[in-house]
Amino acid sequence: MSEIYLAGGCFWGMQSYLKRIRGVRSTEAGYANGRTDSPTYEDVCLRNTGHAETVRVDYDQAVLPLDFLLRLFFRAIDPTSVNRQGGDAGTQYRTGVYYTDPRDLPVIRSGIEALQKRCEKPVAVEVLPLENFTPAEEYHQDYLEKNPGGYCHIGPELLEQAERAVPDPPRYAAKSREQLKKALTGLQYDVTQNGATEPPFHNPYWDQHRPGIYVDVTTGEPLFLSGDKFDSGCGWPSFSRPVDPGALREATDTSHHMVRTEVRSRAGGAHLGHVFPDGPKELGGLRYCINSAALRFIPKEEMEREGYGAFLDLVR
Repeated sequence: MSEIYLAGGCFWGMQSYLKRIRGVRSTEAGYANGRTDSPTYEDVCLRNTGHAETVRVDYDQAVLPLDFLLRLFFRAIDPTSVNRQGGDAGTQYRTGVYYTDPRDLPVIRSGIEALQKRCEKPVAVEVLPLENFTPAEEYHQDYLEKNPGGYCHIGPELLEQAERAVPDPPRYAAKSREQLKKALTGLQYDVTQNGATEPPFHNPYWDQHRPGIYVDVTTGEPLFLSGDKFDSGCGWPSFSRPVDPGALREATDTSHHMVRTEVRSRAGGAHLGHVFPDGPKELGGLRYCINSAALRFIPKEEMEREGYGAFLDLVR
């Protein structure tokens, strides 16, 4: 197990968010890097002790790489806000990454640098060694589980994204074109590598509704769940959303005298299809129109054996 300490505003919402991430084994809300020992909640809020509301995260590095955990953490905060997150203001609500293993520092710095490239204002997330940490009072632990209607500065959409987030470990590494030519059929290769389109209504998954998971045929990276599949009448598999938005890459496609949004897989860079804004409104309004040839379907009853058991709770 590895550990990292993350400060991202009110620890009620941050603990609820972080514990949903696949690979996180345990969390604990507390107070970090202040000027006094064993502070209470009142000390931190009223007596200027300098502590930050922080969540200790124990995680399995083999399942959840630190760089991916940090990317998810950055999604849930305003990284340029100083001493403020959501409706809370004060130094105890500052953002920070506090580490106990010096070997984590290069990964953290790299994550901050990548984050800064996406932000117009300076990133305000402090990066420091953990100096001290005091667990918060018991009533603060898993507060939102005990009080479902309690205050949370992290929206429900982000909480759900945390549950569905797909880490990108080396097992999903892209293969060379030579390897793919040997592993794929001619149609699968032409679709995923050359952007071809298979015939509508004449492909394996356009009318399939079995429970299971759809993965990138080139790498095995999880892409779509059967519960998000719907019949659009277009002749290709249609999904309302991916397992994790971060598992897809989008690009403008101007081929065939049209302007469309192409969808590619994150790890393999495989052409999957396109996304359109004409999906069912009750499902979010998007239609991911995907080639069957770009997908491999794994039935629910085989997911554990195939290494996708961690996603069984999401399949319906």
